[in-house]
Amino acid sequence: MSQFGFHDMQAIQKELQEKYQAKWGGLNPRKGRDSLLWMMIEAGEAADVIKKLGDQSILENPETRRHFIEEMCDVMMYFNDTLLCYAITPEEVEEAYKEKHKRNMSRW
Repeated sequence: MSQFGFHDMQAIQKELQEKYQAKWGGLNPRKGRDSLLWMMIEAGEAADVIKKLGDQSILENPETRRHFIEEMCDVMMYFNDTLLCYAITPEEVEEAYKEKHKRNMSRW
């Protein structure tokens, strides 16, 4: 199985942003704020799948699972757009993520 990470996600998001730059306005902090809000809306849509169809349906029903994964991909796309708008690199995310994990492992 191939590894698909933040470098790959950001590369395809940059490609998408470049294609629609004239329509979407490019990558900038204002767009980053909007992307963060849109990400939260998409997270709500993913939560609606859980609420309306249930955990078991996501685990057992291929159509529900596909729908849930698609909504989660929308969340990830807006998340990556937000990172790109603020010029946050995958390396910065990795470093912060690992540091946060280290703190969480020693909390309680």
